[in-house]
Amino acid sequence: MNALQGVTATLERGSVVAVMGPSGSGKSTFMNLLGWLDRPTSGRYLLAGIPVERLDRDQLAEIRNRKIGFIFQNFNSLVRMTVLENVELPLLYTDEDTADADNRAWSLLASVGLAGREHSFPTQLSGGQQLCSRPAIARSLINRPEILLADEPTGALDSRTSAEIMSIFQELNRTQGITIVLVTHSNEVAAYADRIIGFRDGLVVSDAPVMYPQNAIEDLVALLRAPAEVPQ
Repeated sequence: MNALQGVTATLERGSVVAVMGPSGSGKSTFMNLLGWLDRPTSGRYLLAGIPVERLDRDQLAEIRNRKIGFIFQNFNSLVRMTVLENVELPLLYTDEDTADADNRAWSLLASVGLAGREHSFPTQLSGGQQLCSRPAIARSLINRPEILLADEPTGALDSRTSAEIMSIFQELNRTQGITIVLVTHSNEVAAYADRIIGFRDGLVVSDAPVMYPQNAIEDLVALLRAPAEVPQ
């Protein structure tokens, strides 16, 4: 059985999209394909009109570094580097001016509530600051990406901290026009999106704008938990 089966989706520039579905439904594979961490066995992927599947390894790396920001569930902070150094890490692969990079990194850390903690190490941050991965959000933005891909960014957080992180995402989308795609199991997080794409058994079983109340999102989650019928 393929991880995804005949999936077709168009993501609009500047939108906030929640990807939902039970474990094993194809959500993470879909995200890996969007970020070009995995190669599809067939089909096409157009990014701003560019047929990405035709690009070579170096061209793909350039696109990932310049156009896409990633926030992974385990956050991947390097504990022997300061918060500022973690944020600036992606710039090792660019010819960015050092002074400009430092200024942008400091500004990003301030925007996620870490002003004054630039020279701290990740293990020296408070539990909330570590677990909500504020440094990871800042790091994902250092190269001014057009798309932000977040895999369960609030999965280990309490409701208050989750709301704070989603507010940061909303502000990024509203002020900078960044397209945000996030995988989530949380109805509350999904309610922040403009649109929810539902996966089940490798299929897209729902794709609709968020224009309905919380109980309708709960009905959608129940639908996603049922087995999908594979088209003949």
